[in-house]
Amino acid sequence: MELQCLGAVGRVTGSCHLLQVGDYRILLDCGLIQGSRKDDELNRDVLPFDVSSIDAVVLSHAHIDHSGRIPLLIKQGYTGPIFAHTATRALCDIMLRDSAYIHEQEAARFNRRRKEQAKGKGDNRPEVEPLYTAADADVALQQFKSVRYHRKFNVTPTIRVRFRDAGHILGSCIVELWLSERGEERKLVFSGDLGHRDAPIMRDPDIVKTADLVLMESTYGDRNHRSWDETRDEVEEIVSITQNAKGNILIPAFAVGRSQLLLYWMAQHYKDADLGRWQIFLDSPMAIRATSVYSKNINLFDEDAQDLWRNTDIRSALPNLSFTRTANQSRELNFIKSGAIIIAGSGMCTGGRIKHHLRQNLSRKECHVIIVGYQAGGSTGRALVDGAKSIRLFGQSVNVAAKIHTIGGLSAHAGQTGLCDWYDRFQGRPPLVLVHGEPEAQATLQDVIRDKYAAPVHIAQSGDRFDLFKPVPFDV
Repeated sequence: MELQCLGAVGRVTGSCHLLQVGDYRILLDCGLIQGSRKDDELNRDVLPFDVSSIDAVVLSHAHIDHSGRIPLLIKQGYTGPIFAHTATRALCDIMLRDSAYIHEQEAARFNRRRKEQAKGKGDNRPEVEPLYTAADADVALQQFKSVRYHRKFNVTPTIRVRFRDAGHILGSCIVELWLSERGEERKLVFSGDLGHRDAPIMRDPDIVKTADLVLMESTYGDRNHRSWDETRDEVEEIVSITQNAKGNILIPAFAVGRSQLLLYWMAQHYKDADLGRWQIFLDSPMAIRATSVYSKNINLFDEDAQDLWRNTDIRSALPNLSFTRTANQSRELNFIKSGAIIIAGSGMCTGGRIKHHLRQNLSRKECHVIIVGYQAGGSTGRALVDGAKSIRLFGQSVNVAAKIHTIGGLSAHAGQTGLCDWYDRFQGRPPLVLVHGEPEAQATLQDVIRDKYAAPVHIAQSGDRFDLFKPVPFDV
């Protein structure tokens, strides 16, 4: 009965954990590694397990750093079930197809460039293949098994699972696992990504009280977010300053979760923030499709969001909101010099339409960029957060004169206090393994939990194995 941590160790992205109980092996998540170009290339490394030995995949939620290598599993021969919440299945239908399209386009562009560079040089190297294709994503989606919250189900004869609401994005799950072997039972709890309490739209993370081992994310283990009131005041001030300066506001946002939170927040504060004077654009076809999935699952929202969505749709609540679906519609935004709030992907500014808007607006001191999500090391978004004076976009250097704001209060992740409070509800202080965080954040959280709860805490390293038959499966 063993858990092995294979991804999101020493980093936030690439969530992947292998659980073996008797003769059965399952994966908890199988996500893409994201960040710099070098990080992206790590996804092409051989998967650190025998794909043919995997009996099932249990997916905590749809974000690509948790789901994005599932089509690669399919490409390498995996034919088993992929268990996920019903809403996660709907969102993965969008995200995995989009991810496959991106990989196909990147491979095609690379091969074109290399072919042009090799003219007359006799370069006969084979073309680079995409990490996976739309066909691989299609097959993966056919293997999904949809499950709702709070229902126990068998993944294998030795592993029983229940999904609880993690409050992170639509369909995000805390995964409870009951493991049976040699006539004994152990319980493993995997937090997935835990939401920020009282966040717009989502419910607070469910409380779980019992476990023999807890596997917990630690993205913001070294800090707390501002209160929602402080966050509202901060955003309203940015809106006012930008309006007076006659500039634009750019918001790089993840298509699933953050974009919907932003639209709902704007609808809530439409009058307070004087948003009626602005043109608001959701410039992301994937975010537009994801917003439709959210609208069909309002039963998963908190009470306030249910009331708003039940009584009106988001377009009515934000009458100046435009959905820019086509590339031509997106290009037209380049001609708007002031009065535009543009929400566009990608959330870390590593691709997508936001890069084009940054190229048009970053060098203008009257413009503002609001960063609302985690930025991996090596990403363009992290460079902006860290105060870069210039960044590279489309092979050119662009000066950064626009004001960069990091609004942690709009994060979909729990801060340090939220993580501690969630762990505090477990009875008996079970052993805790930290994953899904950068080393500094994890070290800080480890110290806080040890000091506050006298609990055994371990920061996972790549390949770490934990024997669940041991009372404490690692050295304290």
